[in-house]
Amino acid sequence: MKEMVEYIAKALVRNPDAVKVTEEIRGNRVYITLIVDDEDKGKVIGRDGRVAQAIRSVLRVAAVKADQRIVLQID
Repeated sequence: MKEMVEYIAKALVRNPDAVKVTEEIRGNRVYITLIVDDEDKGKVIGRDGRVAQAIRSVLRVAAVKADQRIVLQID
């Protein structure tokens, strides 16, 4: 999951070297934190949060296959 978020984020931003993704597993929940440069936050979140919601939808599909729940936080 972590690699997928990192791949998507690096494709969206201008400064892919500043992208950092951390993953923490607690039970059947996976907490993923995406950290991007301040200039790139708008691109990752998107207008009205549509890009962030699309990333969460892709993660949700992958999580169902792995029998997990995913929480994505963008910093």
